[in-house]
Amino acid sequence: MARNNTLSLLLILALLLPLSTSHSDTTVDVVVEGVVLCQSCKLHGSWNLDGAVPIPKARVSVQCKDHKGRVAYYKSVEETDSKGYYYAKLDGFKMSHYLLDHPLHACKVKLLSSPNKDCNIFTNINYGINGAPVSYNNKAVKGPQYEAVIYSAPPLAFRPTKCY
Repeated sequence: MARNNTLSLLLILALLLPLSTSHSDTTVDVVVEGVVLCQSCKLHGSWNLDGAVPIPKARVSVQCKDHKGRVAYYKSVEETDSKGYYYAKLDGFKMSHYLLDHPLHACKVKLLSSPNKDCNIFTNINYGINGAPVSYNNKAVKGPQYEAVIYSAPPLAFRPTKCY
């Protein structure tokens, strides 16, 4: 029983560390990153993204709910770059509960739109329609008085409008 309590405590501490800072004058931003792709017609109906190509100028949203299930933060990401990559700084993101409102539990990424008229059918690959969970991979950007803690969403995808 003591071992389970120790493991639980370690898990809680591990979840809190990505958002903690050692300097009170350091600005810490929360960021979510990921890619949006066009799934190959050959793999239509699966979650396989082999042969998928990036969708430039696609849009996603980041939504975070508080520990009571209420939307506490929402951001529409303007556009992905030429490689389908987005980097969403969550300006104004706040946690009212130190553990339950943590981005790992609270934030999800959803597909919004694809400008590619040949590839704009929503898929739920990696929960792109329902909301893809974010993960923390020990990635951060650090400067003298700045730090960005980066969370990643899995690749999201649209599918072609015509697959035969």
